[in-house]
Amino acid sequence: MPAPDASAPRGPADAFDYAVLRVVPRVERGERVNVGVVLYCRARGFLEARSEPDERRLLALWPALDVEAVRGHLDFVRRVCAGDAACGDVAGLPQAERFGWVVSPASTIVQPSRVHAGLCADPAAALDRLLAALVRPG
Repeated sequence: MPAPDASAPRGPADAFDYAVLRVVPRVERGERVNVGVVLYCRARGFLEARSEPDERRLLALWPALDVEAVRGHLDFVRRVCAGDAACGDVAGLPQAERFGWVVSPASTIVQPSRVHAGLCADPAAALDRLLAALVRPG
């Protein structure tokens, strides 16, 4: 009998929502770089944001970009998702409301995509797959 596929979902799949976090250095040019993903799975009580900004790609679009400010914003999003009380009242909201806050349209340099949906048995593994497919250079 062949070994089971390690990437195959184990157990029942649950719905999740996710958005890609993008850096939009100059809105008027319409350029953006995917830098992270936030994933929310209500059934599993999972809300997490991960990011891997590619500094070289970002600076190619905007040499004057404050990369540390971008990293700070992405860290703030990660901490809000984690419920870090140091992030203020928004971090104390229920997970669904924190996700809604994180994926709300923003006029800042870091902007979320529209929300997409999927199914998974392991939200952390799904987040890893999305990060690899949508953020890491290919």
